[in-house]
Amino acid sequence: MALFWASKRGFAEIMPRANRYILPQQLYHITHRCHDRSYLLRFSKDRNVYREWLREGSHRYGVPILGYCLTSTHIHLIAYSKKEGSISRLMQLVEGCVAQQYNRRKKRKGAYWEDRYHCTLIDTGRYLWNCLIYIDLNMVRAGVVNHPEQWEWSGYRELMGKRKRYRILDLYRLMDKCRVNSIDELQDKYQLILGRYLDRGVMEREPQWTESLAVGDKIFIDSVKDLLGVRRTSLIEEEIASDDGSSIWSIREKKAKYGS
Repeated sequence: MALFWASKRGFAEIMPRANRYILPQQLYHITHRCHDRSYLLRFSKDRNVYREWLREGSHRYGVPILGYCLTSTHIHLIAYSKKEGSISRLMQLVEGCVAQQYNRRKKRKGAYWEDRYHCTLIDTGRYLWNCLIYIDLNMVRAGVVNHPEQWEWSGYRELMGKRKRYRILDLYRLMDKCRVNSIDELQDKYQLILGRYLDRGVMEREPQWTESLAVGDKIFIDSVKDLLGVRRTSLIEEEIASDDGSSIWSIREKKAKYGS
């Protein structure tokens, strides 16, 4: 049975719940696929509708967006959970209204999104940098473009100052969480890290960003285990070597919920 949620512009279908580990005052990488991996975001007008509702929802519920990428089959967001329930309300509004508008226009019935979206808790600093780059390179990995600046529906152009109107990103919070002191430093460091990925050429999918409950350093991961209140026997902890020789730690449930 469909449930409905009232908004200022009418009614939106309530989206299925996310994984249950969303905490206030934390950064999350949110991923969600269209139903049955269908190309329901194939056309630019549908991605534009999603972006418009994302901007509306971010302001309405006070959810800072630090990065995003909208593809033909799925979405990526980096959002900051200022208070409990804010991300859930954001996703209910955005994805409910997108689904309703699409189904009405296409005279379509049925599910638009997969059962639930997934949230990965992200540490600050270099972990946020790498997650941000990872999602902006989505369409490069897919072979659609050669550089993120060629894909209009990501945060790259806005971060680099090339999108001035209807902006979505909270660049000042992004500066704080990336541990830089100015927009210029943010842009310069972003370009440096992005260049390393592009020079490497081979860009494989990195499942820790989409299948984990949390990604960060060892201290961060240990603290997250306690915050989540999950039985440790139900978790898998992994250490992954990064390009610079340091370690990235992640934890995930024994049954991953995204991309399985």
